[in-house]
Amino acid sequence: MAKKTIDQIEVAGKTILMRVDFNVPLDETQKITDDRRIRMALPSIKSVIDRGGRLILMSHLGRPAGTGFEEKFSLAPAAACLAELLGKPVSMATDTVGEDAASKAGSLSDGDVLVLENLRFNSGEKKGCSEFAEKLAGLADGYCNDAFGTCHRSDASMVAVPQAMSGKPRVVGHLVAREIQYLSDAIGNPARPFVAILGGAKVSDKINVINNLLGICDAVLIGGAMAYTFSLANGGEVGDSLVEKDKVDLAKELVSKGGDKLHLPVDTHCGDDFADIAGCNKQVVAAGQIPDGWEGFDIGPETAAKYAAVIKDAKTVVWNGPMGVFEKPPMDEGTKAVAQAVADSDSISIIGGGDSAAAVDQLGFAEQVSHVSTGGGASLAMLEGQAFAAVDLLDDTES
Repeated sequence: MAKKTIDQIEVAGKTILMRVDFNVPLDETQKITDDRRIRMALPSIKSVIDRGGRLILMSHLGRPAGTGFEEKFSLAPAAACLAELLGKPVSMATDTVGEDAASKAGSLSDGDVLVLENLRFNSGEKKGCSEFAEKLAGLADGYCNDAFGTCHRSDASMVAVPQAMSGKPRVVGHLVAREIQYLSDAIGNPARPFVAILGGAKVSDKINVINNLLGICDAVLIGGAMAYTFSLANGGEVGDSLVEKDKVDLAKELVSKGGDKLHLPVDTHCGDDFADIAGCNKQVVAAGQIPDGWEGFDIGPETAAKYAAVIKDAKTVVWNGPMGVFEKPPMDEGTKAVAQAVADSDSISIIGGGDSAAAVDQLGFAEQVSHVSTGGGASLAMLEGQAFAAVDLLDDTES
């Protein structure tokens, strides 16, 4: 059932505790190098403060030890960035559930925003601690989840906090609502033909996704380094390519299960020096015929053309993982060809976060697809068919 959104609850004069994803990249001077995640949270943030609500934002950043404050993981730069984007002051607490957070939360006026310090400075966040969650829950009159990237996790801010706020409004933000709409509709009720494109390095990372999608897709296109494990499974030669030899039997099972649905590369663009891809010797060989001393770095042109032809007729496309080492031309050609085909197709196109999202953005196709997911791990989990407790326990819309 669809979840109630932040726009559907009364917020005027009330304090809303919102879980956002401000896990932004910082340089060595603590300067934000990409503020996209903060900008993407703005619609939900403005929904509260523009309607006279009082807003407390909580997030993690990086992987601190969980034993207290670490300056390099402070959310202070995110709070400063948010203030600039909003054009108004944003308060910053020096803790999450301590005296400063409680004091500043209690002194909020309508339309004010407070950012709590990094949730992971407290070990209770990763442990899903109910005591920690109850202290956070006590700060507010309602809860909003707008952090899709952590929806598959059982952190306190994602599960224990909304559990502790039973009886109060518990809703999704704009970002999570959009993710659920696209990903759940793609899995549950796709327009057909439904094509999945799966790349990346390891078969082991995508086992459950491939298994699940083979049962519901019309075609699954395989690229990236995991294609070389499939080559081994089919008796091919992979030279010095990155492979998972311990997953060959599993790859054989997937090939057997996939039948005509599973599309594997027919040629490979390879080189003899990963450290110098631009300057090394390069050649295109048939799939499974990579010579010793050479490594596969990308799908070949024939594969790219075959995949583009499948994508052209698709009505729903889900893509997770690049086709090759897209960061290093000319080994971006396969990913670029697939991205162009997705952009040109008359399909609902969903890019599943992580490297595939970075590739689409880097190659200039982000504006030509239907949806770019903000959570690589979360989108993978949803494609696997996992249920998310962090979403399931939120309020349903009234039917």
